[in-house]
Amino acid sequence: MADRFRLTLAQLNPTVGAIAANAEKALEAWRAGRAAGADMVALPEMFLTGYQTQDLVLKPAFVRDAMAAMEALAAQITDGPALGIGGPWWDESGHYNAWWVLQEGRVVARALKHHLPHDDVFDEMRLFDSGPISGPYRIGPIRIGSPVCEDAWHPDVAETLAETGAEILLVPNGSPYRRDKLGDLRLPLMVSRVIETGLPLVYLNLVGGQDDQLFDGASFVLNRHGELAAQLEPFAEEIAHLDFERGPEGWRALPGPVTPQPDAWEQDYHAMVLGLADYLGKSGFKKVVLGLSGGVDSALVAAIAADAVGPENVHCVMLPSRFTSAASLEDAADAAARIGCRLDTVSIEESRDAVGGALAHLMAGTQPDVTEENIQSRLRGVMLMAISNKFGGMLLTTGNKSEVAVGYCTIYGDMAGGYNPLKDLYKTRVFETCRWRNVNHRPWMKGPAGVVVPPQIIDKPPSAELRENQTDQDSLPPYEVLDAILERLVEGDQSVEEVVAAGFDRATVKRIEHLLYISEWKRFQSAPGPRLTTRAFWLDRRYPMVNRWRDPG
Repeated sequence: MADRFRLTLAQLNPTVGAIAANAEKALEAWRAGRAAGADMVALPEMFLTGYQTQDLVLKPAFVRDAMAAMEALAAQITDGPALGIGGPWWDESGHYNAWWVLQEGRVVARALKHHLPHDDVFDEMRLFDSGPISGPYRIGPIRIGSPVCEDAWHPDVAETLAETGAEILLVPNGSPYRRDKLGDLRLPLMVSRVIETGLPLVYLNLVGGQDDQLFDGASFVLNRHGELAAQLEPFAEEIAHLDFERGPEGWRALPGPVTPQPDAWEQDYHAMVLGLADYLGKSGFKKVVLGLSGGVDSALVAAIAADAVGPENVHCVMLPSRFTSAASLEDAADAAARIGCRLDTVSIEESRDAVGGALAHLMAGTQPDVTEENIQSRLRGVMLMAISNKFGGMLLTTGNKSEVAVGYCTIYGDMAGGYNPLKDLYKTRVFETCRWRNVNHRPWMKGPAGVVVPPQIIDKPPSAELRENQTDQDSLPPYEVLDAILERLVEGDQSVEEVVAAGFDRATVKRIEHLLYISEWKRFQSAPGPRLTTRAFWLDRRYPMVNRWRDPG
C-alpha cells in the first residue's frame, strides 16, 4: 500500500488557555484517525493553546506550559499515525508560531511560520519572530510541506517546499471568518498555490468563537489544476478521513465529502449564533438576560440567543416607562412567546420619578432634553445588570452597527452588557436577517422553527421610545441612507468627496462623518461582538478617541 496515504483532518474548536483540554481533544482526534487506519492526523494552527492568544503568548510561563504539554502529548503518539498540531515554540533563536509533527513518541519535525500577518485583526509581528522557511518532512510514503496559514497566502514558501521535494501541501490555519471570505479570498489564493507548484493542497482551518473572532472551518482539499476534492462543513467540528493515491503524475486526493457552503445570510447568522454560544460557554455562562423592547434589534438578539443556548436559558425583560406604547408591550410578549423564552416586566416609571425628584433642584429652570432620555436608558441598564448579577445570566446588549457607528446609544444604558451579537450588523441587514430567520431553520439552531420575529416588529418604524411620538428618523437619516454612507466611510474608507460624488447630500455625509468620529470613546467601552466584515469596530478599525481632524471635502 505504498501508493496510498490516509490523512485525517480534525477541524475542531479549541479554547484559548485550556491547554490540557485542547491536548485531550487532539488525542481523541488522533485515536479516531488511528481507528480509521490513518497515516497522519492533522489539527489547525496554534490548536494546543487556542487562537488568537494575543499577548498571553508573550508570557514565558504560558509558553513553557504549552511546550511541556506538547512534549507530553508527543510521548503518547506511539503506536499509530503521526499527529500534526499547532503550538508555540521558543528557544534561544526566537519565539515562533509553529506546527509540530509528532510520531513514535517524539517530535519529528516543526514548521515555523515565516510570514507574520500584521493587518486587520492580526499583529503577529508583535508576538512572534519570523521563522526560516521549513523544509518538507516525510510521513510514510509521502513528503509533506506545511506552510503555516499566512505562509500559503504568499507564493515563496509553497514554491520553496515544492522545489525541495514536497509532494503535497498541508496548510494548518487559524483564518477568522468574514463575509464571503471563502469564495473571494481563500479559494482563489489556494488555487494559485496549486497552479504554481503543481501539488495537491489541504487547507485545514480552525472552527469556533474566540472573543470577537469566529473561525469558520470550511476546510477543503484541492487537487492539481485547482479541482475541489473535498469541502468540510462551516462553523462545525468535523473529523474527516481523506485518501491520497499516487499515480503517474504524483499524488492525488481521492474524492471526499463536499459540503455545500451556505449563502452569506446564513453564514452571518451562524457566526452570530456560534460567537455567542462560544463566548458564553468558554466564559462559564449558561444563561443570558436581555431587555426586550418590542423593537427589531432586541427581538433578533433574543432569537439568536435562543438558537445559541436554548429558549429555556433566555430571560427577557420588558422595562416600560410612560413613553412605552401598548403596541411595544404586545410585540415584546409576542416575540417571547414565539421563541418560548421567559418574559418579565419591570417598570422604570417609579425609578424615573425618583431620579427626577433627586435632581430637580439642580435641573430647575432647564428644559427636558436628551439628559432625561438617557436617564431612562441607564435605569434600564441598572435593572438588567441587577437581574444578571442575581441570577447569573450574562446581559446581552442589542445595539446594531449603525447605532454603534454614530453613537445613537447610551453609554452605561442600552450599551450595558457582556456581549453584543449585532455589533457588526448594520440596521438594514438586521431587518433582512429577521426575515431570513423567519423562513429558515437549521439543525444547529436550538430555538424553534417558524416565524420567531413578529412581522409587525420588522415593519414598524424603529423608535427608542424615550419621548412622545419618537422615531429614529427624528435624529438620523433613513437607515437605507445612513448605512450606505457608513459602508462607504467605514468599510470603504472613502473620502467625503467620494461619498458625495456617489450621490449623497454633502451636509448629511459631513454630519455622519462627525458622529462617527465623536463616538469613538463609546465604542472603546462597548461590549465585544462577532466580527462579520473587514471593518468591524475594535481590531479592524483603530481610531483615536480624541481626534480634531475632519475631512475637508
